[in-house]
Amino acid sequence: MKILVCVSNVPDTTTKITFTNDNTQFNTAGVQYILNPYDEIALARAIELCEGGKGSITIINVGESSTEPTIRKALAIGADDAVRINAAPRDAYFVAYQIAQYAKQNAFDIILTGRESIDYNGSQVAAMIGEFLDIPSISIIKKLDLEGSNAIIQREIEGGKEILTVQLPFVASCAEGVAEAKIPNMRGIMSARTKPLQVIDAQQIEQVSEFKKYETPAPRGAVTMVDSAEAEKLINLLHTEAKVI
Repeated sequence: MKILVCVSNVPDTTTKITFTNDNTQFNTAGVQYILNPYDEIALARAIELCEGGKGSITIINVGESSTEPTIRKALAIGADDAVRINAAPRDAYFVAYQIAQYAKQNAFDIILTGRESIDYNGSQVAAMIGEFLDIPSISIIKKLDLEGSNAIIQREIEGGKEILTVQLPFVASCAEGVAEAKIPNMRGIMSARTKPLQVIDAQQIEQVSEFKKYETPAPRGAVTMVDSAEAEKLINLLHTEAKVI
């Protein structure tokens, strides 16, 4: 069994986000990058599925050379080899196309992603990969088990759970609950230095979207304290300022 795990290089959650060039470009100065946490969950489940020599795991990332420390962390956690498609990830369509082109040539049984990247929160790549490859894609899964050539997948839906059976190959985006993220040990860190990391050129594809401008969320307003005896004032504020009633 061959599993492909797609990973993103994202800013640490504690990073203060700023923009430059009239808010048209993300300011990378001083930003600490990490392995996308949802991708770590996907990788952890892939490792569990391959325990005991049941399969191999390839990491794939669309990014420039600055992403290689993140890729090496994924190798240290337990992946067998990695591929970096040498291009800036300009949008989800571009990323999914590059991954799909590589997957077409290497016949993977399972392709896993995180449910979303924590920088753009788009949740688009997994579905697009499935469309490019013409195979099933299942979004935001909570559980993944294998029974022969089938996968039993669980998702949360409004009011309950949905259990699906899908034949390999397929694509799935993983959410919390699929597995617990794994911490690389010293042996894994040392072996990651020598594990294969292939760098390939990106395929040419038309650009279908473009980021025009970024905006930061509006600052939170000051807290207004209302005495418990002034119920009418509270109601008026909720109606005229907060606009929740």
